[in-house]
Amino acid sequence: MNLSTRQVRYVCEVARQGSIRAATHTLHISQSSILAAIAVAEDALGARIFDRRPARGVQITPAGERFVMAARALLSAHHDFEQEIGGLASGTPKVIKIACFEPFGSLFIAEILRKVVDSLGPMEIVLFEGNQSQLHEWLSTGAVDLALTYDVGQSFDHEGLTRICRVPAHAILSINDPLAAQESVTISDLASRPMVLLDLPQTATYLMTIFDVLASRPRISLRTHSYETVRSAVSAGFGFSILNMRPSKHSTADSLGLVRKPLADAFSALTLVVADVYGNNKPAFVRAIISIVERFFRDLGPAGFAVTTPERMGGLFDV
Repeated sequence: MNLSTRQVRYVCEVARQGSIRAATHTLHISQSSILAAIAVAEDALGARIFDRRPARGVQITPAGERFVMAARALLSAHHDFEQEIGGLASGTPKVIKIACFEPFGSLFIAEILRKVVDSLGPMEIVLFEGNQSQLHEWLSTGAVDLALTYDVGQSFDHEGLTRICRVPAHAILSINDPLAAQESVTISDLASRPMVLLDLPQTATYLMTIFDVLASRPRISLRTHSYETVRSAVSAGFGFSILNMRPSKHSTADSLGLVRKPLADAFSALTLVVADVYGNNKPAFVRAIISIVERFFRDLGPAGFAVTTPERMGGLFDV
């Protein structure tokens, strides 16, 4: 069968996305590469894997379902093989694939990647930005070496998990909101106001459960997948929002129309983690990247990434 593992991964990604165009965006490759992979796979299978539906993506065929099921098993085995390659343990690959929780892309990830290149030398970095579900998918299929995210929702493999720091939830308000003059706010203060929701899988669930101690939840005035749009919408008067990470000194600062206030209520903070696919057998470059992330947040300090009350600030690295 003249079909490479990379082409198998392309076909599996099209099946997962239901769209060739979406797969090109996720995989950061050209449409022609994906079409070529599908053609080789269909030739090897002797049957169509996808039916094309104009303007509606692709529909996988029964034969395609069987192909993808076998292909995922192959990719898993290939990933296990790659982990055992001795040379990987002592060298730095020419290409490193890193994933991050989507909002991190505009908050701090570029500065960390700059430090990675400065430390490990010139390389190509492929950055995957997505929600929690996508991060789990990319890790489980071996599409990325590691991911920076919150440990929320579906658990990551504990052997491949490095805890960096805790990041408490806080309120983001328009400067014109009467609550903006307070030192801190409570969830009961917020519950009667309209809310701008960062509507990402698992993240939205976590944000809304903060209000479960009350009799009712706030009314959602606007839902968005974008951290930047949350900031703009709050500034424009759509309501308050709840976020965790504040912009670092390396990212775009909040507009003058916004304020961030700690929540006076006691909640379990999210934990910022680095999740990797190597478990206890981490290669040198993964260990180096984890150390860079740890140093970055230590140097930044709690006030550089979190908004919380003074008495809680000191314990954010107790993970």
